[in-house]
Amino acid sequence: MRPAELSRALRQGKGAFLQQRRAVVGLSLVTIGSMAMVSLYQMGIIKHLPEPAWPYLNADNVDASDEAYAKLATPDGLLGLANFGVTAVLSGMGPPERAETQPWIPLALAAKVAVDTVQSGRLTVDQWVRHRAFCSWCLLASAATFAQVPLVIPETRAALRRLRQGRWGVQQIIKG
Repeated sequence: MRPAELSRALRQGKGAFLQQRRAVVGLSLVTIGSMAMVSLYQMGIIKHLPEPAWPYLNADNVDASDEAYAKLATPDGLLGLANFGVTAVLSGMGPPERAETQPWIPLALAAKVAVDTVQSGRLTVDQWVRHRAFCSWCLLASAATFAQVPLVIPETRAALRRLRQGRWGVQQIIKG
């Protein structure tokens, strides 16, 4: 598919899975926005993370913790920005009928969302276990991540059906 056709298809098309793909991109952007706020705090650009004055919420404590800076000597909010950007790219990648023509893309997206969901769940539990508090921005990102799961399932099933039909050998998957 040529770029002009892809542009039109992704923006105006009504393919079988386009609504779900658009929703995954939207949810990824919610997580990116949430991680952007955390990153502003973790880099000292803002001095306090605004959040509701509700019990058990303490974003400043959670996002300034040792754990938040432990991976790659980088604030985890910045790592989250990159991570959720990859999810958005995988969702936007390829033509509307990619489950038929490039089944590896929806399968990669499904694997990515699965890993992100497990990681989000683990981090949410860790916040409570380690800090007895939650970061509302992180909870928002986790909720948006969990919401992606049912959205990727239909296209994943279609891609798996396509692969089971035997028309996709390793060479064809590599060629895309």
